[in-house]
Parts: sequence; C-alpha cells; structure tokens
Amino acid sequence: MKCEEAEPLMMALLDGEIEEAQRRLLERHLQSCYACAKELEEFRQLKELTEGVTLMEPEARLWQEYWSRVYNRIERALGAVLLAVSASALLIFAGFKAVEGLIKDPSLALSLKVAILAAIAGFVLLLVSVVRERWYFWRRDRYRFVR
Repeated sequence: MKCEEAEPLMMALLDGEIEEAQRRLLERHLQSCYACAKELEEFRQLKELTEGVTLMEPEARLWQEYWSRVYNRIERALGAVLLAVSASALLIFAGFKAVEGLIKDPSLALSLKVAILAAIAGFVLLLVSVVRERWYFWRRDRYRFVR
C-alpha cells in the first residue's frame, strides 16, 4: 500500500467506517511506515480535540445591541434591496431574451410558441399572486416585530 492510499483509510478507521480487509492492509502499512503512523496519531488527537467543541450562540443581549445600531440595520436592508432589485432585473432581462429567441425561432410552430408563452404568462401571474399574498399578510401580521 502507498501512503496516498493510506490517508483516506486512516479517516475511515477513525470514523469506524473501514472494512476489515482494508483495516488489515492499513495496519500492515502503518507498521512499516513511520510517517503514516505519526499522521494517524495526529488525526486521532485532532478528532479527540474537535469532538468536545460546540457552537455557542451569542447572548440575546449581544444581538439586541448589534441590531440597535442604525448602521447595521441600514446595511442589511440596503444589501437585501440591492440583491432583490438586481436579481429581478437580471431575471426579467433573461426572460425577455428567452421570449425574444422563442418568437424569432422559425423552426417552432405558431401553436407551440403560443402554448409556451401562455405557460410563461401563467407562471408569472402565479408568482406575482403569491408575492402579493405574502406581502399582504406580512404587512398585517400582528406578531411581526417592528422597531
């Protein structure tokens, strides 16, 4: 076994996901290769160290303090608005180009063009309807947090 083949097997060994035949091959290799044996021990120590690490959420007070600053609220809102506007503009542009290509394509029958355009129009109407509905209910939500 080569060292390059041993490394993925070392991780499988540490995770308990190694087959018996592979484990025997790896153990044989580790007996003759000091560098791989040392690397396996380092992996083992790293795994033991990281198993005790947990993600701690910031306290509610820190979140309140962060969002109480006007700059932070403006920055987040402006970023969201810019992303939404630019993504919408790109989607609208791409949609117009797709429809333009569809209309100009001489190989498609008129009935197929009409059917595709009707499907696109239906999708857009449904999307607008859902967005309007969500906006309506969001604006009237009694439990919405208003700053």
